[in-house]
Amino acid sequence: MALPSIQNLIENIKYVIRRFPLEIIFAVIGTTAAIVGIETPSQDSKIMDWCIRIVMIANLGLVVSLSTSLYLEHKAVKGMQLYIYKALIALFVINLIWFINPFERSADTIRFTLMSLAAHLLVSFSAYIHADSIQGFWQFNKTIFIRFLTGALYSAVLFLGLAGAIGATKFLFNIDLGSNIYAKLWIFTAGIFNTVFFLAGIPKDLDTLNNDFTYPKGLKVFTQYVLIPLATVYVIILLAYEAKILVQWNLPKGLVANLILGYAVFGILSLLLVFPIREQAENGWIKTYARSFYFLMLPLIVLLFLAVGARVFSYGITEKRYFLIMLAFWLLFITVYFLLSRKQNIKLVPISLCIFTIVCIYGPQSAFSVSSYSQVKILTNIFKRNHAYKDHKITAIKNIPLKDGNYAASTLRYIIEQYGYGALQPYINKELDQVTDSLSNSLKKGKPNRYSLRYDLDNLKINWLQNYLGLGDFSTHDIEDYSSYKHRSRVDSYFIKDIEIGLVEIKGYDYILQESSFEQDTNINATRKITVKESMTENGVLSLRLNNDTALFDLKEFLNQLLKSPEKLKTYKVSNNAEYTYSLPAAMLGVIGETKNFKVVYKINSIRFNRDKNKTIKKITYNNGVFLIKAK
Repeated sequence: MALPSIQNLIENIKYVIRRFPLEIIFAVIGTTAAIVGIETPSQDSKIMDWCIRIVMIANLGLVVSLSTSLYLEHKAVKGMQLYIYKALIALFVINLIWFINPFERSADTIRFTLMSLAAHLLVSFSAYIHADSIQGFWQFNKTIFIRFLTGALYSAVLFLGLAGAIGATKFLFNIDLGSNIYAKLWIFTAGIFNTVFFLAGIPKDLDTLNNDFTYPKGLKVFTQYVLIPLATVYVIILLAYEAKILVQWNLPKGLVANLILGYAVFGILSLLLVFPIREQAENGWIKTYARSFYFLMLPLIVLLFLAVGARVFSYGITEKRYFLIMLAFWLLFITVYFLLSRKQNIKLVPISLCIFTIVCIYGPQSAFSVSSYSQVKILTNIFKRNHAYKDHKITAIKNIPLKDGNYAASTLRYIIEQYGYGALQPYINKELDQVTDSLSNSLKKGKPNRYSLRYDLDNLKINWLQNYLGLGDFSTHDIEDYSSYKHRSRVDSYFIKDIEIGLVEIKGYDYILQESSFEQDTNINATRKITVKESMTENGVLSLRLNNDTALFDLKEFLNQLLKSPEKLKTYKVSNNAEYTYSLPAAMLGVIGETKNFKVVYKINSIRFNRDKNKTIKKITYNNGVFLIKAK
């Protein structure tokens, strides 16, 4: 068998570039941005922000451009008109970079995921919009799915081979290409090689696929003996659980929604995979299975609505519950269609799911608008029934039951973290933008990096608004179930950080070790190998094992001693409106742990914990720092 020549390889690359120029440009831009992001120091968070946003937009641009190219090829659009359409689509996607910023709005991460899902679904049917193309649609998606799996395998093998070659070069010739070489190699392999390989395998003459009736036998075996048995296991469990609900007359648990979606995914996927051979005489079981699958979906969809409805009526709508509701309606639509329709157009599956996904992204009907409205409504209703709502404004609450107080505080945190102060401004007399500016200015005095600034600012905003609304005595953390509020007691949240975080004085020590929560062999110097393992107990004791020595740091005891001088701590408040947030000098944030062979200081960068009304530290929810190590 003749090996492919370099000339053929170059011609194939040229063919892909000519056919999909914008897709290749987006792939190069995204790959370059990812590599720049890896090379960027963690302190340059602004550059990192832009790199990640460019990668996100490049991903969307590649997929949307591909669906556009396939549609235009189907319509036989050529010449200047082809490039104009592609350029307009590219400009539209590029402009999304001004609207997507996950570092400023956490909801934008979900928005990007939804956009990416909708774009990938669009690729599956963009070349087969016309009615008489079901066979071509199935063959096209089979081809690109197999091409995708093949590309993933080839990319993994290529990466491992090149990574081995780099490792051998370093070992034999002592040539060091840098600590990030493997990450950059993987990004290049996945971003450039895999993209070009995948695009090269997309069929050119799309119309001929309508007359292609070949079917891989392995696909039938996989469907018949793997997917369908899995779907059967799911449905048996779910029907038994539904019978239990009817007997005991209890509301379904939230986890049941995941099982129903699992059954739906395995079932619909198996039916799509065997669709071309359903009419063959020896495959009569396929129609029987399809009919029974959709009939069994009906009671499960009812169960899904009950499971989601039980949570919505008690706790309102969040993004996750909104998506479950939309999926329930989509499954109902698909089920009714395939039970009643004789045509059985499988293109309706990705088309309808794409439409449902787009509906969730922006607008008053989107997941974010509906969720925001629902949570704000819950909060205002709590204030109404506790006589702290007047002239469409919520006011400081004076007397509120523990259950309502915890519920209001946790809802307040959710709203601010997800939607910011803007969602609450219509119901607050204060100008919240001015409050945000004031809190931000006080926080920047500690010179934190951009990532911790946003996280800390959110906590300051939550604390300020809690105190302003009279909810300062109630917990906003670890609230999982409304029915458990009556069992909860008051818990105060504390956040303490180094005022000069990022600057570490290491004079007098041999090594500095970043806290990491992992175990590995680390060459701390040229002549000595030290095995490092870090762990944290429920009692707040941090341990660091250095070879056979273990240094212990009792963080709860350290914090108790620190909090014994409240008057001294007051001088380090970040803001007068954030009762339990402090920026302390580094000298006050060192915990010593000695072993036989080492003296170790755990220098705290930041730590978050809760204290109850008895001044007992209940839980350390977050800690970050470095270890300063001196060998004896």
